[in-house]
Amino acid sequence: MKKSIMALSATLLLGGAVSAQKVVFEEYTLDNGLHVILQNDPSAPVVITSVMYHVGAKNENPERTGFAHFFEHLLFEGTENIKRGEWFKIVTGNGGTNNANTTEDRTYYYEVFPSNNLELGLWMEAERMLHPVINQIGVDTQNEVVKEEKRLRYDNSPYGQLIPEVKKKMFKNHPYRWTTIGSMDHLDAAKLDEFKEFNNKFYVPNNAVLVVAGDFNKNQAKEWIQKYFGVIKKGATIDRETFTEEPITQTIKSKFEDPNIQIPMVVASYRTPSMKTRDARVLDFISTILSDGKSSRLYKKIVDDKKMALQIGAFSYSQEDYGTYILYGLPQAPSTAENILAEIDSEIVKLQTELISEKELKKLQNKYDNQYVNSNSTIEGIAENLATFHLLYKDVNLINTEIEMYHTITPEEIRAVAKKYLNPNQRLVLDYVPTDKSNN
Repeated sequence: MKKSIMALSATLLLGGAVSAQKVVFEEYTLDNGLHVILQNDPSAPVVITSVMYHVGAKNENPERTGFAHFFEHLLFEGTENIKRGEWFKIVTGNGGTNNANTTEDRTYYYEVFPSNNLELGLWMEAERMLHPVINQIGVDTQNEVVKEEKRLRYDNSPYGQLIPEVKKKMFKNHPYRWTTIGSMDHLDAAKLDEFKEFNNKFYVPNNAVLVVAGDFNKNQAKEWIQKYFGVIKKGATIDRETFTEEPITQTIKSKFEDPNIQIPMVVASYRTPSMKTRDARVLDFISTILSDGKSSRLYKKIVDDKKMALQIGAFSYSQEDYGTYILYGLPQAPSTAENILAEIDSEIVKLQTELISEKELKKLQNKYDNQYVNSNSTIEGIAENLATFHLLYKDVNLINTEIEMYHTITPEEIRAVAKKYLNPNQRLVLDYVPTDKSNN
């Protein structure tokens, strides 16, 4: 069913897509500052309880990086009323699933239960906020978990240092210069009181949004929300520092040797504006044109037609303050990194000088309609979108209206934004190469 809906969505006009997918919600704020969003959908007998906190890697002390991601793990350790090691047992024992994730800007926790367990989900998230047990055994245990994750995802993974290296070079002042996993030395050096202070500062109701989505009785949900969350004290006002980066005005050249790879990679990275801006949406279109899938301009030209690269692609890091657009290619001999970069540049110049066709624009609109329908096709997707649009965009109704913004982007805008952000003097060029074993 889900696949057929997705396939159908690609042929829908904007009005049809929006009306079919309109998300109806109610929002209000408790006296302690906790923002609440309720989205009722009785189509399936499941309910999600989720809490998003406005704390991520950018809120860390530069000498204590990795704290926000560490708390993603630590706050599953237990509470005053949930014994250590019991959290996941309670969830699975009641037919549920749960997870959490962290970015540079926020931390997100959720549980999905059969609808008759809504009260349990609310109680557990309130327990996490009100009564977390932060002790040395929990810190030591999760420290080992995080170290293993870092070894797996970064240290021992092919191209695992790509994002850390790009971040270090692209940002000089902003905390985006480090990864969410942070430094193991920083975590090792941290005292227990530092973890407690971090919790008391950020994991408070006035720094969070609670979303309940799925099949539930709204009046009953409100009673339980007041019962479990209303008693939690408001935290101190959080002073948020603003970090500004000077524009990149000349190419940053860098090289990194990775012992885990055999094939070199060339990387071109551009700093882009906040995800809240219109330009960021236009850059989404540009990224799709250049590098999204095998029909994209770069893949078709460099991989399929000229066979100059084994792979070509991109990462788009959309963030609250700045974004990063990262293009990469794996050269295929006899082609070199310089050849690949020249081909990438020629396609960018085309976007800067020529208007895309109406057919190409319609294809983009259809693709984004498809993504829009897909992102709101599950209660998990709806809950996270509602939380994100409130917390980071300050406009919950973007869940319904953002797609309209994409439909108003013009070929002229695409050309102008490409000219504004994607020039050779505005980027990092990173040669990501195998370690030279002759030097060992």
